[in-house]
Amino acid sequence: MSEPFRQPIDACTRYCAVFGHPIKHSASPAMQNAGLAALGLNWRYLAYEVEPENLREAIAGAKRMGFVGLNLTVPHKLLAVEMVDVLDESAKTWGAVNTIRFEPAGNGIIRAHGFNTDAEAITRALREDLGLELRGAKVLLLGAGGAGRVAALKLAAEGVSELHLINRTEAKAVAVADEIRTRSPGVKVSVGYPRAEVDLVLNATSLGLKVEDALPFDPTKFSLEKTHAVYDMVYRPAETSLLKVAKLAGCRTANGLGMLLYQGAKALEIWSGQPGPVEIMRQALMENVYGH
Repeated sequence: MSEPFRQPIDACTRYCAVFGHPIKHSASPAMQNAGLAALGLNWRYLAYEVEPENLREAIAGAKRMGFVGLNLTVPHKLLAVEMVDVLDESAKTWGAVNTIRFEPAGNGIIRAHGFNTDAEAITRALREDLGLELRGAKVLLLGAGGAGRVAALKLAAEGVSELHLINRTEAKAVAVADEIRTRSPGVKVSVGYPRAEVDLVLNATSLGLKVEDALPFDPTKFSLEKTHAVYDMVYRPAETSLLKVAKLAGCRTANGLGMLLYQGAKALEIWSGQPGPVEIMRQALMENVYGH
């Protein structure tokens, strides 16, 4: 996408950024800079490679340098819960932070306020992109890390009937399952592959970012012919190996572009106090990821 800003960077320009590891695949700068330009803000949005052990210092540095706010992606969303000064109700509810707003707290103090915009984004994307009714649905969720945990808790809160959790480290999946049993006792939750059909397979792992990545599930233990729809949170490449296999199995498919869009538009609203221009941000994403 061509440079959307009419106003050049000057000494009053302020900055937002996304921190992640890896980060080079991110389409957030294209999306957010289009949104910032549409709102007429003299801000710019950047992307930084930040390793987990440096996250606390990176957040503190952004605060000191007067950044407006931050987005956090893999693998920082759970870590950041302990690194902000105050948690919004959304971050408390879902136990992860993907958006930070730096705001005055009196006496010249700037505080880091943590939010979660992922939870609402994932369920909205599932409904819009796959036409899926979540209440009563049976779901196989791959991944129980930051994004996976939030997705699991949100799906349970939406009233899915069954939730089957798979994670490389089984103890994480067990912990999420236990949390769901406490918070949403009406949901049948298990760790392991389902024996019967499901309505949705949702990939919340980072497998698929690299062309050489293995599938995020074990095809000897589950066949995609036993699901109706597959959603991959990975959006670059636009069609992951998982989505290719899912299409061959006759599934409805969608990548994570819708989730990225809606969490990003909400983050922009949190920073600016203005609704994110969703359609302009959507077009910027389409151009960045699909080239049109």
